Amino acid sequence: MYQHELARSGKFLFVIRGAYIYATIAGAIAIVWCTRDLGPFATEAGDRAWFGSGIAIAALGAVIRIFTSGWAALGTSGRVKAAAEAAELNTTGPYSLVRNPLYVGRIVNYTGMAMLSGNWAFAAIVLLLSILIYERVSIYEEEFLRGKFGQAHADWAKDVPALFPRFHGWMKPKYKFWWKRMIWRERQKVFLLGTAIAGTLFARAGFAPGAMPADQMWVLHAWLVLAGLFVLTEIGSWTGYYKDMR
Repeated sequence: MYQHELARSGKFLFVIRGAYIYATIAGAIAIVWCTRDLGPFATEAGDRAWFGSGIAIAALGAVIRIFTSGWAALGTSGRVKAAAEAAELNTTGPYSLVRNPLYVGRIVNYTGMAMLSGNWAFAAIVLLLSILIYERVSIYEEEFLRGKFGQAHADWAKDVPALFPRFHGWMKPKYKFWWKRMIWRERQKVFLLGTAIAGTLFARAGFAPGAMPADQMWVLHAWLVLAGLFVLTEIGSWTGYYKDMR
C-alpha cells in the first residue's frame, strides 16, 4: 500500500517535473539579486571557488544526461511525455550502472545550479527535494516497467541500484551514440544551464550590464550565442527535423 502511494505521488510529480528546473533557476537568481553575493564565504576568492564549483557540478549533471540521451532507445519517456513509456528495457550503457541515469543527471544538475545562488542552504534544499522528487518519480516508472517487462526488470533491478550509481558492471551500449536525438532531448537543458550562469552574474550586477566586471562580460556574450543556437534547434523542431526523435 505504501509503495503504491509513493507511485501515485510519483505519477503526479512525473507530469509536473519539468517545472522544477525553472523554480530552481528563478530562486538562484532572486537570491543573488537580494544578496549581491556569489558564495557563502567572507572572501571573494572563496565565493568564486564556490560559484565555479556550482558550474562544474551543474555541467557534470548535463554531461550525464547528454550521454544517457545519446545512447537511449527510442520510445522511452522524454521531456514531452505525460506518462511513463518504454518500447524496450534499457539495461546497457549508463543503465548498467544505475537504473535512472537521467534522473541522476537532473539531481546533480539542479544542485549545481542551486549553488549558483551563493547560498548553501538553498543548495541543500534543492538537493534534498530533487532526491525526494525523483525517488518518487522513479518508483512510479518502475511500477510501470515491472508490469510490462516482468522478470527481465526484476533481474536487472536486483543488481543495478535505482539512484546511486555503482562503479562496476559497465555494459557496452546497445546502440551507437545518436547525436541528433541527444540534441533534441537536451538542447533546452543546456540552454537553461547557460541562462542560470548568466542570470546569476547579471543579478549580482543589479541587472545593469555596465555594472558587470569586465572579466565576466564574456558570459553574457556566450549566452547570446547559446540563445541563438537554441532558437535554431527550436526552428528545426517546428519544421519537423526532429519528428523521429521521440
